[in-house]
Amino acid sequence: MNTLDAICKRHSVRSYTGEGLSDAEMNAVLKAAQAAPVGNAKYDTVHLTVITNKEMLGKIDKTAAEFFGDPSAHPLYGAPVLILVSSLITGTPKDKSPISNCSCIVENMSLEAVELGLGTVHIWGAVAGLNTKPELVKELNLPEGFSPVCGIALGKTEEKYTERDIPTDRIKTAFIR
Repeated sequence: MNTLDAICKRHSVRSYTGEGLSDAEMNAVLKAAQAAPVGNAKYDTVHLTVITNKEMLGKIDKTAAEFFGDPSAHPLYGAPVLILVSSLITGTPKDKSPISNCSCIVENMSLEAVELGLGTVHIWGAVAGLNTKPELVKELNLPEGFSPVCGIALGKTEEKYTERDIPTDRIKTAFIR
């Protein structure tokens, strides 16, 4: 599959078989993360936390459900793997580079997951919910000063990635020539 095929086939998967990733699949996804662009090559300002522990996944899922106001929800969709991308948040509130860096890392992992036929979904709201529980964030053993920014849920799925019709005008585009 070429890159544009993976981009055009990628969609959020919210149903998982419960089966985790093989070591080879995990290594490929993490290699894609390592290849992501990070502003000014400050790779020491980002951190990955790979969570496969069912108890921890349950705590994050429950916290997120409560955050969304629906205790019966499962915002991690039963995915057996959650990779949190955290950043050292410094600078002024105008500095959005930590968010951009983390987003690029998640997108790289997502595209590799598509290539591998794994289910994947970007996780934002559940991370916002996680950040409301400092005691739970502490359990992640993040480096000093780091905060979870976003994440990606991964796992085997029965869904298939097929070509999507991507309208070429859905994002308004201006040209300055």
